[in-house]
Amino acid sequence: MTSGILFIISAPSGAGKTSLVTSLRRCVNGLVVSISHTTRSPRPGETDEQDYFFVDREDFKKMIAEDGFLEFAEVFGHSYGTAEKTVTKALKDQCDVILEIDWQGAEQVLKKIPDAVSIFIIPPSLIELEQRLKGRAQDSDEVIKGRMSNALAEISHFGEYEFLIVNDDFDQALEQLKNIVLASRLKRQRQIPRLQPLLDDFLVRNK
Repeated sequence: MTSGILFIISAPSGAGKTSLVTSLRRCVNGLVVSISHTTRSPRPGETDEQDYFFVDREDFKKMIAEDGFLEFAEVFGHSYGTAEKTVTKALKDQCDVILEIDWQGAEQVLKKIPDAVSIFIIPPSLIELEQRLKGRAQDSDEVIKGRMSNALAEISHFGEYEFLIVNDDFDQALEQLKNIVLASRLKRQRQIPRLQPLLDDFLVRNK
């Protein structure tokens, strides 16, 4: 039996990654989003163990020391990490797992799981990205300025990803994301174990 597929989805803050992933799960069955650990405080509406595992810095450092993360990174003064045990178990249970992580995390994961499918979401323009960030009404001008600077750095790593999607028209971007997931499931190496009896029958009859 084959294991599940690991999908890495990255994007600068405000590019619409989370909204796309939420909609993707509504229209494609069998997808699990890995919940990351973070040292930052919950934002309005966020729930512990649902949006993130909110932990203090000491607990986070302990997990690093115990080699408990598949990847981890420091972003805007806060630490984020993906517990390796959680992802490994889901993949062994033949679940397809989505990791919403930045380029630093993607780089770490791809070294450990090179057959992961990597997807980068790009905003249609920096002007549109800034408008989206301001529209959230969650961050100060100083924080938004920092996010815009970080966005440029993040986008510069687009060449490290297998697929690129520009989120200008949301429905079109969602359809493209869905197509990547469905096509990945139909790759020959994944289909052969499932279809082996049928394929063997064809080969036998061809002799």
